Amino acid sequence: MDTDAGSISRRKNHPVYRGIRCRSGKWVSEIREPKKTTRVWLGTYPTPEMAAAAYDVAALALKGEKVVLNFPESIGSYPLPVSSSAAHIRNAAAKAAATVGAAAAAKGVEKKEEKYWDGAGSSATEFVDEEELLNMPGLLEDMAKGMMVAPPPWMGCPPSDDSPGDSDVESLWSY
Repeated sequence: MDTDAGSISRRKNHPVYRGIRCRSGKWVSEIREPKKTTRVWLGTYPTPEMAAAAYDVAALALKGEKVVLNFPESIGSYPLPVSSSAAHIRNAAAKAAATVGAAAAAKGVEKKEEKYWDGAGSSATEFVDEEELLNMPGLLEDMAKGMMVAPPPWMGCPPSDDSPGDSDVESLWSY
């Protein structure tokens, strides 16, 4: 009894992007050459978007402009391979993936900056007084009080003959 969701997760294909799959935590991209049994290996990438962009470049080069793409809006920004050889397609795919990766990294930096600063230049994060949160002044006071505790109840028992309590040395608890 095989469901579509189960077979997709077993194959580790990305549910949205074409021509990519997850392999050991990284995303790989490859494409089958038209009317052949051979595949063109496009590379291993850290994100599915980078692998999908690599696939798009190879699909355009091998199958033409009527192919279904992962990012059809980016068709004009993709580098074109010099020829239809596997090496040239692989190089153009790697350049497209690097462009997508650089754009994603730039967006990540912008988002990180937006998280900490608003448009007026003031801090958008809330100040948290850690000393108040952890009750630091009270903590130090409690520790000082803890050093001046009464002796434990078992210390009130008379010392046995084999204990050092018979000595003339003054007890620590006599103060």
